[in-house]
Amino acid sequence: MLPGFESLLPFEENASTFGENALGKALYYSPLSDGIVFADDSGLVVPALGGVPGVHSARYAGPNATSADRISKLLRELAGKPRQERAAHFCCVIAVIRQGRPIAIISNRADGEILESPRGTGGFGYDPVFYFPELHKTFAELTPQEKNLYSHRGKVFRRVLSFFSSL
Repeated sequence: MLPGFESLLPFEENASTFGENALGKALYYSPLSDGIVFADDSGLVVPALGGVPGVHSARYAGPNATSADRISKLLRELAGKPRQERAAHFCCVIAVIRQGRPIAIISNRADGEILESPRGTGGFGYDPVFYFPELHKTFAELTPQEKNLYSHRGKVFRRVLSFFSSL
């Protein structure tokens, strides 16, 4: 954790892309450190719904909504849509900053589809309805090891590690 982090007001994520939100957070917090700072933004994208929940994934059903509330809203909006219109992906973007200057913006994604009802008890957020065809499971049914290997976050963090190893 960055020194003085707890005394800062939270960064307001109001950009229109994951990359802009990640970069904004990293720049906002970078004055607290002379070293490298990185920040991420991530969320669920459903093309048939115009890309929502997108950057609003955590606030999709309102500011105090639970994961169950967000899932219920998503399922209502997808009700009656055929499988090919239920395609979705999780996206994660990490911005890497050194001494207040961006040195990398790295992204990755996990492709899947939204089921008609939740399955599984693991994970969080939209994981119970995000079906990952490669393993025939929802993200909520994956083991922690599987999720680290296949998720958008696991993939992007491996790319960040690769970036640092190439410096």
